[in-house]
Amino acid sequence: MAAQKGNAVLIKIAISGTQTTVGGLRSSSITLNEETVDVTNKDSAGIRTLLAGGGVQSMSISGSGVFTDTAAEGALRTQFGAAALLACSFIIPDLGTYAGNFQLTSLEYAGEYNGEATYSLSFESGAAVSFTAA
Repeated sequence: MAAQKGNAVLIKIAISGTQTTVGGLRSSSITLNEETVDVTNKDSAGIRTLLAGGGVQSMSISGSGVFTDTAAEGALRTQFGAAALLACSFIIPDLGTYAGNFQLTSLEYAGEYNGEATYSLSFESGAAVSFTAA
């Protein structure tokens, strides 16, 4: 795979059933997590032993950028604090798309007196996440 432009890595959220790019973002990241379950015991001869498939899988999505007051940014404000999960997708060019239901866990706004208004967000997976290769 050839090098890719960072601005092609996108976070999208569902607005009225349509996946819409969250605008204004300058950085986007996804973290795939798999917890381990340590079953080391006296019979392990001092070597850590993990329980295969025993941990919980999860994904975290985060982003930050310039506040542009797009429809997607408005939907995030509305979604924050809601009990419902939000359908999201994370697109990595030439690799594929991760998609699933996520909870918006953090939404922060900031601004310096001589700079632009910015925001950052974080999502945590709340159900199975699928991957579709590019």
